[in-house]
Amino acid sequence: MKVVESPKLSVAMLAPKYWLIWLGFGLLALTVNVLPYWALQKIGFGIGSLSKLVLGRRSKVAYRNFQLSFPELSDDEIKNLVNDNFKKTGLALIETGMAWFWPDWRVKRHMAVIGQDMLIEQEKNNRGVLVVCGHFLNLEMTARIFSFFAPGYGVYRAHTNLVYEFIQHRGRTWKGHQMIDRSDLKGMIRVLKSGNRLWYLPDHDYGRTSSVFVPFFGVSEAATTSGSSFLIDMSRCAVMSAVTVRKQGQYTLEISDDLSAKFPRKSPEIAARLMNEEIERMIKRDVSAWMWLHRRFKTLPEGYQGGCRYS
Repeated sequence: MKVVESPKLSVAMLAPKYWLIWLGFGLLALTVNVLPYWALQKIGFGIGSLSKLVLGRRSKVAYRNFQLSFPELSDDEIKNLVNDNFKKTGLALIETGMAWFWPDWRVKRHMAVIGQDMLIEQEKNNRGVLVVCGHFLNLEMTARIFSFFAPGYGVYRAHTNLVYEFIQHRGRTWKGHQMIDRSDLKGMIRVLKSGNRLWYLPDHDYGRTSSVFVPFFGVSEAATTSGSSFLIDMSRCAVMSAVTVRKQGQYTLEISDDLSAKFPRKSPEIAARLMNEEIERMIKRDVSAWMWLHRRFKTLPEGYQGGCRYS
């Protein structure tokens, strides 16, 4: 099992090319620990609104994603969703600082959990759980909340920047989580077979390899990973989704019932379809809080006649 070890602090990390990264994260840690939450939220929304003025290309991607996913929406409704999505993207930077640098008592003040007992019951039965999450903008807070009662393994891609990786890995693991290399499928199965929890995000477009084309919102053929079926078939694990909904400064983690009975064996397409339906349900809890800025529908099926989905 390729558990990704935390990088060790080295002299090389003190090179001038890394000073801005140290400074940036230092300021983030200071800011989130000094200011009250209402001020942090305003700063986050402000950062997001300013970034929209700079990231015009990403704004177009988000607009197109909403347009494809929700064809029933008007132009004004889509523009409002794009604006909200950028605000929450800015807040995600602040929430990352909260998740990585806040003390336990402050996180607990702003969190609640629904469905905790159902997840713990699986652990008592020594049954592994595939925890289905998504690329929600408050994902780091979701991971931090889980650390209080159910630490587990995250599927991980190391950052190429030495100092960023040093800070990111510690931020995600200092409260008990472990990271497993995203290429280590055998290790993921071992995690699940041993009764542990594996955090799994099947909601991005990962390219044509190992993908099937199934519906996702208004797109009838969206490239979706076929790995869900493989992991469930090989481990016989429980499948439970998790999403954190932010409302008035309260982060409520909602954990679903076990969904594994819905998944037929050796049916990647049906498994992918079911995963997308569950991701859709979670996104609908707060539509603009998902990562709409990436090109979710960039991979086209063979023989697609509709032209490029993104201009």
